[in-house]
Amino acid sequence: MEIDTVPSRPDRGAFQNRPVRGEPSRRVPSQGGPFRGQVVVIAKEPVSGRVKTRLIPPFTAHEAAALAAAALEDTLRAVARVPASRRVLALDGHPGPWLPNGFTVLPQRGNGLDERLAATFEDAHRLLPVPTVLIGMDTPQVTPDMLVYALSLLGAYDAVFGPAANGGFWLLGLRAPDPALLRGVPMSDPATGEIQLRRLGEAGLSVALMPRLTEVDTAADAFVVAAQAPRSFFAAALARMSALR
Repeated sequence: MEIDTVPSRPDRGAFQNRPVRGEPSRRVPSQGGPFRGQVVVIAKEPVSGRVKTRLIPPFTAHEAAALAAAALEDTLRAVARVPASRRVLALDGHPGPWLPNGFTVLPQRGNGLDERLAATFEDAHRLLPVPTVLIGMDTPQVTPDMLVYALSLLGAYDAVFGPAANGGFWLLGLRAPDPALLRGVPMSDPATGEIQLRRLGEAGLSVALMPRLTEVDTAADAFVVAAQAPRSFFAAALARMSALR
């Protein structure tokens, strides 16, 4: 398996046809767009008691849902600024006022998260067969530049993988999605990311690694992420809640 690590904070020059080592031989496209590819967000409707339950306590179920809504809005706004062929929200629930214009909404299907991720890739690719970058709603610190770079890397690599600090992954990009790459991978496990990356390697895919990001799982994570994105909706929501305590 060919693995390359990309810069954690790519500047303008990092988007300019970076050569890659060994296979694949194609170059990473320069920044600009629109890109021939799509960005997909997989998320739950931020309903009290159904989302971010690991934040309870110290937060209430209502506060946890409000933080989830803020994180989701930050994520969708970042995606909305990516010059992709299409932007997709794979949603468990119903759209709300946090959804910007310009998104195709698809229902999630499947039982476990591995099945829902596999089905989301499959459904999005069936409607538009182009390279696909998928993220969740747990990284409100994500920027359009990160997503642009991940999408552009699929011009040179078979897959792009964003490891998470909790052992999972916050981003997965596939040039040609295959449900078998995800089905059966144990989710919400400290070894999830390692197992998923190994699965990509066993399939013979070339993989580019994105920066490691912290996902909002716990209250401690929430404060770390808010500090990384101080002007986000998420940071503002967390600050309001903290001021009331």
